[in-house]
Amino acid sequence: MQLEKIISISGKPGLFKLVSQLRSGFIIEDVTTKKKVSIGNSSQVSLLDNIAMFTFDKEVPLFEVFHNIAKENGYTSTISHKSSEEELRAFMEKALPSYDRDRVYVSDIKKLAQWYNILYKAGYITSESFVALEEEHKQQEQEQQQENEETTPVAKEKAASKAKTTKAKTEKPAAPKAKASSGAKSTVKSTQRKQG
Repeated sequence: MQLEKIISISGKPGLFKLVSQLRSGFIIEDVTTKKKVSIGNSSQVSLLDNIAMFTFDKEVPLFEVFHNIAKENGYTSTISHKSSEEELRAFMEKALPSYDRDRVYVSDIKKLAQWYNILYKAGYITSESFVALEEEHKQQEQEQQQENEETTPVAKEKAASKAKTTKAKTEKPAAPKAKASSGAKSTVKSTQRKQG
């Protein structure tokens, strides 16, 4: 799902796709009706690709939250944004269990449900929409598993012994010291006697 061109405009209901830029603003297209209009540069625009939701330890991109909702709902629509506060909180618990309850307001959850349903209606929410994200997650999990294996005591021991072996192979053996042969010594002595 391509979110980088999907925008929300303050004061306008729905979601829009950026079509092109003009000198004085932008041409946008309503994602559900496909109707094109122009807006001025003074419009307050939010790119969905730049929006994230607060958790207790990090900010999760909106794209990932949409993916969680899609999996939870079998890639179909979700609850209405007009649902009760209790229902919206329960919906949020499933979409992002670690969300920060102090910083994510009911109004944010309403917007999330509304945007998800708009994108679903416009054909943006399908199992294929999130393939790249799933592949990225698998790769991250593999990397994490590899890191975990490398930090275990056995892995550290193996790494240390491997380092020693490598060091032993790369170090050049010291050159043998040359020894004077006994024949050479006797020759020197015999020549000294002759001179004396």
